[in-house]
Amino acid sequence: MVQSDLVLFSITNRVAVITVNDPDRRNAVTDEMSTRLRAAVERAEADPGVHAVVITGAGKAFCAGADLSALGAGAGGEAEPGLIRLYDGFMAVGNCSLPTIAAVNGAAVGAGLNLALAADVRIAGPAALFDARFQRLGLHPGGGATWMLHRAVGPQVARAALLFGMSFDAESAVRHGLALCVADDPVGAAVQLAAGPAAAPREVVLATKATMRATANPGSLDNEHHELAKRLELGPQAKSIQSPEFAARLARARRR
Repeated sequence: MVQSDLVLFSITNRVAVITVNDPDRRNAVTDEMSTRLRAAVERAEADPGVHAVVITGAGKAFCAGADLSALGAGAGGEAEPGLIRLYDGFMAVGNCSLPTIAAVNGAAVGAGLNLALAADVRIAGPAALFDARFQRLGLHPGGGATWMLHRAVGPQVARAALLFGMSFDAESAVRHGLALCVADDPVGAAVQLAAGPAAAPREVVLATKATMRATANPGSLDNEHHELAKRLELGPQAKSIQSPEFAARLARARRR
């Protein structure tokens, strides 16, 4: 296992396990974590001995969303570049050429939900919570959340999550198609599921995912839709970060 401050990376039986590793802060996304997450995904893709990737979180949370201070740093007018940096890690997961599984061990909130949604498959632990929470924070959804939720659960449930604040525990996530199954050990279950591509020729695995990406919306690639959604959401989310309501929320968070 290789350890950095914010990301753990290990390979077992052709499966890379990438762990976002800031449990004291519930694995909140910062620029540095996002950068290291992208590097870990790219490392897995570049290794011919890796056939699949599992993403999980250290401690009790999967990922509690973007660090509010990192979001607030863009409130002076440079929000869009800062947001793109925060998105970079889960966009790398979304663009990964290898099969990806999110082992959601705890809360996946905001950008943490985006990280889970970016994976091909999600396995929920008993304590998993899937919560968009953007509106409750006074934020417009970002990072392609509107598209990813539509893809995962369909328009009605996506709107319930983003417009009406609906969240999902492990069982309801499975009922609505947000997660594949519930497992007491979601990482173990994810690694077991990844044994399929691990046992197959890597070139077949890569080609199968590439074909599925192309046939989901014939004439375009599914990750191109994700990129378009991210761009469409970027301006409204940046504007919401610069609002007085978000500034007041950020000030309260910093006093805690």
